[in-house]
Amino acid sequence: MSGRARLAVCAMVATLSAACALLPLVEPIGWVFQATILLALVITAGALARRVPLARPLTVAAQALIGLLLLTVLFTRGQAVAGVLPGPDAFREFGQLLQEGTSDVGRYAIPAPVTTGIRLLLVGGVVLIGLIVDALAVTYRSAAPAGLPLLALYSVAAGLSKNGAGWLWFLVAAAGYLLLLLAEGRDRLSRWGRVFGGGPTTAGRPYATAPVPPGGATPAPVRTGRRIGALALGIALIVPAALPSLSGGLLDMSARGGAGGAGGTISAVNPLVSLQDSLNQPEDREVLNYRTTTPDTRDLYLRIVALDQFDGAAWKPSQRTVVDVPDRLPDPPGLAPDVDTTAVNTSVSAARWYAQNWLPLPYPASRVDIPGRWRFEPEGRTLVGDRGQNTRGVRYQVESLIVRPTARQLADAPRPRPALRREYTRVPDALPPVVERTAQRVTRGARSDYAKAVRLQDWFALRGGFTYNTEVRAGSGTQAITRFLEQKQGFCVHFAFSMAAMARTLGIPARVAVGFTPGGRRADGSYSVGLRDAHAWPELYFEGVGWTRFEPTPSRGSVPDYTVAADVPAEEDPGRAEPLPGRTAAPRPAEPSTDGGTCPPDQRRVAECGAVPRASGGGPAGDGPAPGTLAAGALAVLLVLLLPAVPLLWRIRSRARRLARDRAAPPGAGPPDSGAAPAASGPGHRRSPAHSGHGAGGLPRPNFSRAGHAESGAGVADPRAGVPGSRTGDADPRRVVLGPWRELVDSGWDYGIVPDDALTPRKAAERIVRVGELTGAAAEAAHRVAGAVEQALYAPHPEAAPGLAEDVRRVRTGLHAAASRGQRLRALLAPPSAVRLLWSASARASAVLGRLRMAVPGRSAAR
Repeated sequence: MSGRARLAVCAMVATLSAACALLPLVEPIGWVFQATILLALVITAGALARRVPLARPLTVAAQALIGLLLLTVLFTRGQAVAGVLPGPDAFREFGQLLQEGTSDVGRYAIPAPVTTGIRLLLVGGVVLIGLIVDALAVTYRSAAPAGLPLLALYSVAAGLSKNGAGWLWFLVAAAGYLLLLLAEGRDRLSRWGRVFGGGPTTAGRPYATAPVPPGGATPAPVRTGRRIGALALGIALIVPAALPSLSGGLLDMSARGGAGGAGGTISAVNPLVSLQDSLNQPEDREVLNYRTTTPDTRDLYLRIVALDQFDGAAWKPSQRTVVDVPDRLPDPPGLAPDVDTTAVNTSVSAARWYAQNWLPLPYPASRVDIPGRWRFEPEGRTLVGDRGQNTRGVRYQVESLIVRPTARQLADAPRPRPALRREYTRVPDALPPVVERTAQRVTRGARSDYAKAVRLQDWFALRGGFTYNTEVRAGSGTQAITRFLEQKQGFCVHFAFSMAAMARTLGIPARVAVGFTPGGRRADGSYSVGLRDAHAWPELYFEGVGWTRFEPTPSRGSVPDYTVAADVPAEEDPGRAEPLPGRTAAPRPAEPSTDGGTCPPDQRRVAECGAVPRASGGGPAGDGPAPGTLAAGALAVLLVLLLPAVPLLWRIRSRARRLARDRAAPPGAGPPDSGAAPAASGPGHRRSPAHSGHGAGGLPRPNFSRAGHAESGAGVADPRAGVPGSRTGDADPRRVVLGPWRELVDSGWDYGIVPDDALTPRKAAERIVRVGELTGAAAEAAHRVAGAVEQALYAPHPEAAPGLAEDVRRVRTGLHAAASRGQRLRALLAPPSAVRLLWSASARASAVLGRLRMAVPGRSAAR
């Protein structure tokens, strides 16, 4: 293995070693195998580009292009042109995935599930870091600065981890970087030999480096090392502080359970933004599945946490004392014996990717049978994990009550206890007055707290003109409710937060519950709860019934039966509420729906009109793609199909032109191989750096002696250069033989015989015969072409040598017969000699740029 190949492999190993620090953050870890494959292909592309060779910036650009194509195939194949080329749709999809991935990072707990967005961030980030490391360490031969992107990758993992990346992952990342430095040192040593200090010998060590004298300048490597170290330390300190943590996320209220059996506190974060992100997920991943003994699950909401602290800007859970989970939970507060209840048993199983500290439970739960370290918070009647316990893959049994109060019981509820009323009706002074004014206007004429609550619910859900929209910005601050009341667009969090706040201004105890709706029934009788079932709803307290659910959000959840007949006369008692398919009171005229039909708003709320299809595009259905789009797509497909055939087509064309030179060149003909830059003559000629050492045919240029003879190698230069008396327009035999000779050399190159610039034509022909295993007529033909080249260059009066084209064909036939099947395919489809096409294009581009640079001063002078 060459030094550069070894360095490239070590660069890849160093990148993957640093990426290992990301493994504990997500699961499963299959993404790392995808990243390894893509990174290996990008590193291989860089090795091939350096072998061509391409200029350094072009090498990095080629690697970046290959990486982009690979990511396109992996993530946005459906939106790409021909499944490979990224177009506008593919880039839009990339942007959407990156946005989703960034949102997922702040939502899920560690270890987070590998969503498509997170997988793009991981795989794309590793490929990008690997490309930068390969460019610095291999392409630009500077491995030390490559530690900075490696440190950045490790710092991301350390910043996202709860307690930072572990020492094991640090050692793995450090070992990868040290391996890269050792590989670079070995490569430098193999190219330059050991470098010793030039100072005096010390203590019997003749090659020891002399120390830096006091006050003298610090050596450049030491200064570079100090700068890299200072920058690395800065990144290590700043990046972790700037990155979000994965510990809080969708309904993932970070909990801290106290030690011991008697106490401790818990706290949580505001779920507003996380819940909105969940509702907007493109894939409705299953969170929970359960079986229950009740045939009617409309009221079986799975409650996670209650937000009871309102500061005017957000709802949050209060810090509460947690205790060990009792064998049987206390009776729910405020529930009187005369209220109808039904005991329900539910068996719940959480998904293995769903890891958060709060346990989803039907409310009110009476008994919970669950393994692990769980604590009970009595006020909110919630269970919270202790010392890292979470819901990942957990199975548990819950016994709960379905409470069915009547409208009369709620309307006749007495005032709650003063302490409870004082705590749960508290609103901040910063709450805009418009909230209370709106609440009073909506509930004007209602005779009880229950009637006021139903008026608020119906105003949000039916009469107020509100629209359910998960794309609305969540908003924050004390003006968030005011903006929602003005714009009248939002999702469940807006409706629940606003109704609870307005209820408090009316003196009704209120809080907000966060959890999941009952989900959908499966064919086997179980129920599935997905991400899009995440929900928030207000809970209002009524003495004798307890905390009671309301549903102000249009088209979400189910309307409680006890809210159907709120304003009945006092002498009428509707009795026990029976299960109803939807609301029967306060009907509204049917409104047009998006599917072209009509659907009353009350039925839309309970999803009786069917799912509304989402628009799949911005234009009318059936129009089809625009002609310009079709033309661009066809052109892109044509380019993709023709691009691999470019080397083959170029070799066919160049072979035909070169062998056509077997006849005498007409007057005024150009060089035998016009695909390359023409050679210049004269003592002052300076060759282009990109083609230094190459002649008119792109082959190494010979050195001409003072007598005018050429010490020719395997590639022979245009004899016009350095040969006195030659004229461009003459049918010179020296020019006639160059085309067949170049074709002979390139034919050997295509079959694996790389040209050796140090050989004369005769030695080069012997090498082609020996390595190519040519015998008989093919070997004799190769020697004849070499003899013709020597005769044309060295004879005082060169003569034409006809039949060289046929000799070259015999040599190609012999090489083809002796080659393996793989060599034949490579010679046909990917001939190595086709690299001359790149050399020629580079020479032309350099010439154009040179003319442009010379033209600019001329125009300035003319002015």
